[in-house]
Amino acid sequence: MNRLLTLTAAAAVAAATAASAHDFPRVHHRPSLDFGERIEALTRAHSLELFGFFAPLAESSTLSLSATEAAANPQMLLSVAPGLRVRVLSAAANLAPNIDQMLLYPANHPTHIIACNEQGIGQIGVQRIELKTGKAENIIASGLTSCDPARITPWGTVVVGEENGINGRVFEILDPLHTSDVTVPASGFAATSDPVHVAGRPALGQFAFEGIGILPNGVVYLTDENRPGGGAIGNPGGALVKFIPTLLWSPGAPAITDLAQSPWNDGSLFGFRVGRNTSNTDVGQGNEYGRGVWVAITGAAPLNLRAAASALKLTAYYRPEDMSIDLESLAEGDVRFCGTNTGQDVPDTTANGDNHWGEVYCVTDGTLTNASAITVTNGINTASIPEYHTLVLGTLDFAMPDNLDIQPRTGVFVVDEDGEGAIYDTPRNNDIWACLDDGDDADTLSDGCVRAMSLNDLTAEPTGGFFDATGSHYYVSIQHNITGHGVILDVSGWR
Repeated sequence: MNRLLTLTAAAAVAAATAASAHDFPRVHHRPSLDFGERIEALTRAHSLELFGFFAPLAESSTLSLSATEAAANPQMLLSVAPGLRVRVLSAAANLAPNIDQMLLYPANHPTHIIACNEQGIGQIGVQRIELKTGKAENIIASGLTSCDPARITPWGTVVVGEENGINGRVFEILDPLHTSDVTVPASGFAATSDPVHVAGRPALGQFAFEGIGILPNGVVYLTDENRPGGGAIGNPGGALVKFIPTLLWSPGAPAITDLAQSPWNDGSLFGFRVGRNTSNTDVGQGNEYGRGVWVAITGAAPLNLRAAASALKLTAYYRPEDMSIDLESLAEGDVRFCGTNTGQDVPDTTANGDNHWGEVYCVTDGTLTNASAITVTNGINTASIPEYHTLVLGTLDFAMPDNLDIQPRTGVFVVDEDGEGAIYDTPRNNDIWACLDDGDDADTLSDGCVRAMSLNDLTAEPTGGFFDATGSHYYVSIQHNITGHGVILDVSGWR
């Protein structure tokens, strides 16, 4: 540095020090080039290469169809990016209005969607929807409260869970294409009306089930859709739990023919707690990211996992939601799963505004072998080292991420938004975003997100969005929409 620059720098430091000493107001001189905006523009310009459609939507829709308009043209409930196409998979009059998470069944050559309906014990709990006709039929007719997560297992059954506080349960369904109108008990794990085909899984414990990520050997990650507080100031939010079956499933083995054969009849539960410093005592509020441990959760089934999370000081997040296993990592023998924390985005112009916009996160858990092993020392399963990092930080435009899936072939994250846009100063609809994974740059954050779709119904939200195995079709429910019945749309045209 030459003498002039040295003197100039010294003068600047002295001036800054003097200003601080006299508490002068600080002026932030921003460069004329906003480099962040330049990167965002570059991301949009390369939309076809990065996301598989010609260009993203410039902004959220502010349109809200009438019930008559939506009933006549249900596909109009969703605006999509240029290059994508929308068709109605089902808008049957008996399709439940609060369809949430969904799956294709059977895994090979699927003929149906199996879907949870997020309503009360007197309403439909689980339906199957025929892909060819859109015909909807009831699998579980009543007894479930807020059925939300739904997954197909490696052994050929379907599992569904309740988002129902400390009373949430998981049920397993055998032969869902030929099981109809089952009633489950309103609480507890007594026998269902068809115990041969539908049974509870108390070994997985109880809380508000939301995210479910199943590994090929039956190990499963679970999240509690819980917000902080919950009646007591300072109570933690939702925790992350891992269940390891006593007998791991052998990938590729024939599907089970009896629910007694399910790996989820017995196993061990572990809770995620961030912090490895000073023998994992450097834990608690302020330590929510990075490496941690799996803490053993012990006791007789069914365990109250929310109480266990508080007692064991598990790390908590603001309303954890959906979850997806990273299949690319799995193909390399490693475990990585990603999910969403909804947050609370009531805008700051309202009396109770939060501007807590939520996030998308990813957790690594070592190799598949290590993630599935149990080596407990002093109450800690030391077989694997879990590590949590944020992938996407929410914004006012991209608020309260809910459902998430990772597109096969491309690895693009597609995220459904469950925000409060309808009460913004300028009301806007909820959107569906496409986000890149983290690349080889220094941080752990997504390399960019764009708006791929936007609803045209201010009363609704997109839920349950997921891809088929080819990544060519994205199925999404338009939950509690203006028609009064369910609408499931099929978005194709991805390149």
